[in-house]
Amino acid sequence: MIPSIRAQYNQTFTQEKYQAFLDGLTAQYNKKPLFRVAETPLFIPKILKERLLEACDLINEVVLRPDIKSFTQGALYDESLIVPNEDEHTTFLQMDFGVCLDENGDPIPMLIEIQGFPSVYFFQYMVSEAFKNHFEIPENLTCFFNDITVDQYKKMMGDIIVGDTDPKHVILLEIEPEKQTTYIDMLSTSVELGIPVVCITDVIKEGDQLFYKDDSGDLVRVLKIYNRVIFDELDQRPDLDIAFKFTDNLDVEWIGHPNWFYRISKYMLPYLKNKYVPDTYFLHELESLPQDLENYVLKPLFSFAGAGVIIDVTKEDIDKIEDKTNFILQKKVKYEPIIKSPNEPVKAEIRMLMMWPKGAPKAFVVTNLVRLSKGKMIGVKYNKDKDWVGGSVGFFEK
Repeated sequence: MIPSIRAQYNQTFTQEKYQAFLDGLTAQYNKKPLFRVAETPLFIPKILKERLLEACDLINEVVLRPDIKSFTQGALYDESLIVPNEDEHTTFLQMDFGVCLDENGDPIPMLIEIQGFPSVYFFQYMVSEAFKNHFEIPENLTCFFNDITVDQYKKMMGDIIVGDTDPKHVILLEIEPEKQTTYIDMLSTSVELGIPVVCITDVIKEGDQLFYKDDSGDLVRVLKIYNRVIFDELDQRPDLDIAFKFTDNLDVEWIGHPNWFYRISKYMLPYLKNKYVPDTYFLHELESLPQDLENYVLKPLFSFAGAGVIIDVTKEDIDKIEDKTNFILQKKVKYEPIIKSPNEPVKAEIRMLMMWPKGAPKAFVVTNLVRLSKGKMIGVKYNKDKDWVGGSVGFFEK
């Protein structure tokens, strides 16, 4: 992956630089990331960059379909999930791609998942700047698309989340935010945009209006909610004392609207058909199972962080499932270990972070997130006690 840059990076890498890099991330907001940050960025060659952008464009064609709300209505499988005042399109869009090799040995992205929900947009600018501050990253490399700068990126995020609203009336909403693995991103968002991070249990409801108490104890009206609540987690927390329901008819603006969390999700994968998307089927629509079932992964439609995924699926696993409408069968993606590390090679997954401001014709890519792995899957439990794995960012030539 840009061999000359990789060789130079590996030759000059030291544990002391890496520790200084981690310390720098912690020092920025006096908070240590609660997830492992990898020792290296991913250096993205031109062919992979172009293919990633082409893949996003092809998938975006389906997101832009005028009947998107019709064919994704099944994702809102229970009326109790439907949040009122849904907007015309998602505000945030992410596409996760495993880095594979094509028949010519060139890198090619293959879609893993798609999400209509915000990711760690602010931490990604943090980590990219930290790599540039502590390692010898060539000046002509960037993690941003469309020639945007760091300052322009932050302004775009501010325009989408806050706009012309007084920031004190805009909240980042989460469940027990300080306990969340991605709290460092929430803290960065709060500092950069001047908006408070509010726990869902601290929101007060009066009529159709929501409020929170500021540091002085004064009641402050909530006009906009930058929603970071994962509904799978919310469903698993009946212990929480919450004054409102997402499905209440509230006088607030959602940045992005919760319904898109369900619509643009694993539920959309079977509708995507192009060379960058592995064959994916609703389990209940299959008249017969593939003969090469060992080459497929079974995924529950409504789960978070890989919960319930069966990698080495068997017919017996499928026979045990009572409600097959809640699962998809997706062809396995063969991640290629394309990064040279001081020991074993590393696999990569790239998340293309996109935004769709009001008035824009479609969502567009702004930056990326990279996750590095040496395990069977991407994720913490598959990479315990390993180095050169974890969260990172991709740099490509301008």
